[in-house]
Amino acid sequence: MKDARAALRYAKAILNLATDSKSEAAVNTDMSLITSIIAENSELEVMLKSPIVKSSDKMNVLNALFDGKVNNITLGLFHLLEDNKRITMLDSVAKQYAIVYDHLKHTQVATVTTAVPLTKEVEQQVLDKIVSLTGDKANLENNINPAILGGFILRVGDVQYDASISNYLNELKKEFDNSHYVPKI
Repeated sequence: MKDARAALRYAKAILNLATDSKSEAAVNTDMSLITSIIAENSELEVMLKSPIVKSSDKMNVLNALFDGKVNNITLGLFHLLEDNKRITMLDSVAKQYAIVYDHLKHTQVATVTTAVPLTKEVEQQVLDKIVSLTGDKANLENNINPAILGGFILRVGDVQYDASISNYLNELKKEFDNSHYVPKI
């Protein structure tokens, strides 16, 4: 929990610095790149969190991976985290930055779970509906879960709407279980 609060403080500080230099969107792109690269490379994540690997070696890897690909503010974050012996928090800081950036831009993250991937048309319809309901823009994440059989589960902020077939079947089962009707034979 302590690291989450510290990551949020770093993210807010980087956002303030990026806003002052009018590069908050570029830094947000960098943070997305960082989280996706760390998510795709478990070895990188293990190396960053390892207390055995020297901080200088971690910095060499980060510089080799990101030098020339990210903003100077992002490179500065690497050095700041290294100086404060918190390079292990890089992924958390990047994720927190995306959250505070979205909050600044009045954008929410909406997660829609479907049995099959959404088409671009349906994705746009969902985004339009979210804007009409909430008044805020949204970034849509599509999770695929064949277990819901069909329909969708939409989560925006702390609100969830479950229109999945599996949920419908579960509700129907509850009705039958709670029914005290005994047919006469």
